[in-house]
Amino acid sequence: MLTFLTGGARSGKSSLAVGMAAASGDAVVFLATARPEGDAEWHERLARHRGERPASWTTVEEPLDVVGAVTAADPDAFLVVDCLTLWAANAVDAGWDDDEIEALAVKGASAAAVRPGSTVVVTNEVGGGIVPVERAVRRFRDVLGRTNAVWSQHADRAYLVVAGRLVPLLDAGA
Repeated sequence: MLTFLTGGARSGKSSLAVGMAAASGDAVVFLATARPEGDAEWHERLARHRGERPASWTTVEEPLDVVGAVTAADPDAFLVVDCLTLWAANAVDAGWDDDEIEALAVKGASAAAVRPGSTVVVTNEVGGGIVPVERAVRRFRDVLGRTNAVWSQHADRAYLVVAGRLVPLLDAGA
């Protein structure tokens, strides 16, 4: 089962994903897409996220090869992918073109959807504001929007997270 969690920054998505994994009773693989470089606040944020995870969980830190990491994960483990927003930013920063990013999003979502074990993927919803003036910011928003749509379409369940609460997202045909 693939569960998709999207929402604003600091809305509780990662905490909910960690809680879902912990409640499963299964072995857990946590796929972290954050790059470790950054300022002091970024390092503190990463340390806080690491501290939320039990030491018994397997953590895979992979900023770009999400497809490889999803397929390499123990197929019966509960997999947490946190997060697509950082993966998309890393892909853009690596110079990948939009079609390549979308194709890899399809491959990653497809791989996650067919896993025997449960998967929960975390991402940010960034398309609700004004159209950015800067081309690079518009491109990132558009790439992430397409990435999110791909993963959501492959998901069995999709939720918008607002203030730590889940709002179910329905299929267009529902």
